[in-house]
Amino acid sequence: QVQLVESGGGSVQAGGSLRLSCAASGSDSSWNSMAWFRQAQGKAREGVAVIATDGSIAYADSVEGRFIISKDNAKNTLSLQLNSLKLEDTAMYYCAASSWLHVRSFNRNSYNFWGQGTQVTVSS
Repeated sequence: QVQLVESGGGSVQAGGSLRLSCAASGSDSSWNSMAWFRQAQGKAREGVAVIATDGSIAYADSVEGRFIISKDNAKNTLSLQLNSLKLEDTAMYYCAASSWLHVRSFNRNSYNFWGQGTQVTVSS
């Protein structure tokens, strides 16, 4: 069984930075593509950044140039560096992994393992 545990969320002023981490445990072959999603209050969950099995990366337009996704295979850790944070970045951030997807996708149905989420709150 794969478990994903996020950490690193918190409160920050607009323009600030945070670094989120996702520790993955379980079978090494149980995940391929991994991604970060977020869900703001009253809104649908949306993809933020994804890293495929070959290391290729994609970002949502809203975070392109500000967020950086990375993966440390040796430590089984997925990270998301959040820079130049805006009020609209406030949301619960979720780590996701797929046991079958190898490419980049923001389709939440492509991911069958999810963390419990970590809250990011940006204030003015």
